[in-house]
This record gives sequence, structure tokens and C-alpha cells, in this order.
Amino acid sequence: MAQTRKRNFRQRELGFFGGGSYYIGDINPRSHFTGSLPAAGIFFRYSTNYRYAFRFGFNYGEISGNDASSSEADQKERNLSFKSQVYELNTTAEFNFVEYRIGHDKYKFTMYVFAGLAGYYFDPKASNNGSFESLRNYHTESQSKSYPKYQVSVPFGVGLKWNVGERCGIGIEWGPRRTFTDYLDDIKGAYPIVNDGSNGGFTDRTVNGSAKPGSMRGNPSTKDWYFFYGLSLNIKLRDPHRTCHGMVIKKR
Repeated sequence: MAQTRKRNFRQRELGFFGGGSYYIGDINPRSHFTGSLPAAGIFFRYSTNYRYAFRFGFNYGEISGNDASSSEADQKERNLSFKSQVYELNTTAEFNFVEYRIGHDKYKFTMYVFAGLAGYYFDPKASNNGSFESLRNYHTESQSKSYPKYQVSVPFGVGLKWNVGERCGIGIEWGPRRTFTDYLDDIKGAYPIVNDGSNGGFTDRTVNGSAKPGSMRGNPSTKDWYFFYGLSLNIKLRDPHRTCHGMVIKKR
């Protein structure tokens, strides 16, 4: 009977996420959590048994980078910067390391891992005389066409969940996003051979205007990453299959 209950277990949750977002790329190649900005989200989680769950959600955050904040002399000289909003729709699968469900005294805590697929929007911008303009429109590395604002990423990560009441739980999570672009920061390859000024001065922002045409502006061999991390409030929704003619059928 216990195994039957486990197979038949279902749980639906509405979750609210709050925390931070940051990026790893040409301006910030290795420092996690550096330059974090506020992030928020909402999601629906459907547990198919005690160990597995599927989640569908929306996240919003901002990412940014600034060479002026780097400790590397060559980055300070390059003097590039950007900021971008990120809007993400995601679907992920979760695996709980131990049995877990909200409102249960015995199965009240678990560590979990997750992985899935996401679609996201980004648009890197930089300051020009006090106003921020989209770098994508200026083809700063003389690209033949603009890179897409809407792209796909692979979210994955780890988290902890625990109960705080009969219908509520709290989670903490860290989730990298593997992207397939090197333009989250609008930096990928080389300075243009010919800089005719058509890119609004956004291509060469070196301190002394000393960039050599054709020299490397970024690292084209790596892709950029963005990250979400923070806390979630998880609210267990009522199971519509637990009512029959106005009576509640209790499940153990």
C-alpha cells in the first residue's frame, strides 16, 4: 500500500522567486556573483511522485559588465561596458535526492538537481551621452547582420527545499544558463579593419582610442553564460481530484 501511495502521489505548487542574476563572458570571465542585479520570477511545479517534478516558469533579471571595474590592465584599457534585461521562459525537470512533499512531517527536506530548456530575450545596451542605446543596432564588430534578440539556453543547477507549514515550502536555488551566443555583452571577435564611424563610437571605447584595426576585441572561442539564484516561496495548490460531491478524500 505504501508503494501504491508513492506511485499515485501528485502535488501541484505555485512558486514565487526572488534573488539575483549575473553573467559570465568577455567582461567578467570567471567571477561568479560579481555584478549581480535583482531578479524575480514565477513558476508552476507539478510533482509526479515523491522524487520527480516538472516545472514551468518565467524569470526576469538584468545582467551587466564594466571593464572599468576589472583588475586587469588590458580590460581597463579596452573600457567596454554593457547592461541588458533578460526575459526567460523555461521548462525543467527536477530530481529530489530524498522523498519530499509539502506539509509532511517526515519528508520535509530535500536537495534537488534540475535541467531543462529555456527561451530568452536579451538586448545589450551601453551609455551614449547619458542615454542607453542598443549595441545590436550598431554592428560594433562590423557583423553582416544583427544577432537575434530571442535565443535558446539550457538551464540546470541545484537547490534545497524544505517545509514551513501545511501548505508552504521554501527553496534556495542556483541555476546557470548555457547559451549558444557570444553576444550577451555585444563582444565576440575583432575590431573592424575599417572603422568609418557608422557604429556610433561604440566599437572603439579604449581609454586613449588606441585599438588596432583587426586586433582582438573579445574571445570568440567561448560562449557567454547567464545565471539566476535566490529564494522561492512554494505554495501547495489544492488537488481537484481530492473532492467528491463536496467531501474531501484524505490521502495519507
